[in-house]
Amino acid sequence: MAESKWSLGRALRSVFSKPTIDESTWEDMETALLTADFGPDVTERIIDELHEKVDRFHTTDPRDLKRMLVETLEEHFAKYDTTLKLTERPAVVLVVGVNGVGKTTTIGKFAKFLVRYGRSIVVGAADTFRAAAVEQLATWADRAGVAIVKPQQEGQDPASVAFQTIEYALQNGTEIVIVDTAGRLHTKGGLMDELGKIRRVIEKQAPISEVLLVLDATTGQNGVMQAEAFLQHAGVTGLVLSKLDGSAKGGFVLAVQERTGIPVKLLGQGEGIDDLTGFTPHVFAQSLVD
Repeated sequence: MAESKWSLGRALRSVFSKPTIDESTWEDMETALLTADFGPDVTERIIDELHEKVDRFHTTDPRDLKRMLVETLEEHFAKYDTTLKLTERPAVVLVVGVNGVGKTTTIGKFAKFLVRYGRSIVVGAADTFRAAAVEQLATWADRAGVAIVKPQQEGQDPASVAFQTIEYALQNGTEIVIVDTAGRLHTKGGLMDELGKIRRVIEKQAPISEVLLVLDATTGQNGVMQAEAFLQHAGVTGLVLSKLDGSAKGGFVLAVQERTGIPVKLLGQGEGIDDLTGFTPHVFAQSLVD
């Protein structure tokens, strides 16, 4: 994981290089976890658990504390099933989120991510409320080397675009369908009604395997508040964190899982089309602390 100017691992190096565990160790660790966007509640819980482990094993060695921190983070991350459920054929993925979080970009990266695993993909441009969204998605689909179903006329009903995308997949034996959706309408109620309609239309043809909510990691808790309507009404099954800058804000992964009860399934950590990865708890925990 590329390090930003500040990273959790770098901040913790001075903590773990001390000769012994003392009061300043805990204070410095708390500051580092808060700076990494774990949030006060999660930070307090992790510190309490580490205190308990240090006492139980009667250790004063900071190297033991480092190992315990990795294990504790992994335990927390692993409480959630981060596996993408894409076994159905076609596997239909709805991608939702407020405008500006990098939803369209994420779809392009996700398509490329799946192509690397040898899957055939079609994306559906069902965000018909934003004129630029369709062309932007078409550019990303082209870069990922996947098919796209676009509206046949301006302002076409999003649910009918979704319908045509599933139809395309069924006719062509395409394995995975990714459907883009609107991030904003005049009212939240209208947006959720629109999503409900898209779901109903799709489910007449194929089950929906995943509903992925894209969150901008740089906006932290504010991003979660912006996405509350999606979390409550869209049947979200997984989170995708975009703009996750190395380990600077890595704690947000755990904070958002704890707050929503929904697993983070994908991480976007750069601008390139290959900069999207699946979320593996032990790998991520280790990379945060190293």
